[in-house]
Amino acid sequence: MLSKEKMARINELAKKSKTLGLTDSEAKEQSKLRSEYLATFRAQMLDTLTNTKIIDPEGNDVTPEKIKARKKNMLH
Repeated sequence: MLSKEKMARINELAKKSKTLGLTDSEAKEQSKLRSEYLATFRAQMLDTLTNTKIIDPEGNDVTPEKIKARKKNMLH
């Protein structure tokens, strides 16, 4: 998870970009922070999906094999 300071800076830059505009260095910083945020989000989502088990209405495990394999690899 991104630190509170980084999240606050992302929001600060977003607000500034809508009102005053950003300098080149601020735009680069915003891009870097957004990339970091997205990478963190994607990693968390992948962890969530990896730890999800899908059961059909009949009680059968229908979790995709790709997810099962990833979970198995994480355990070893």
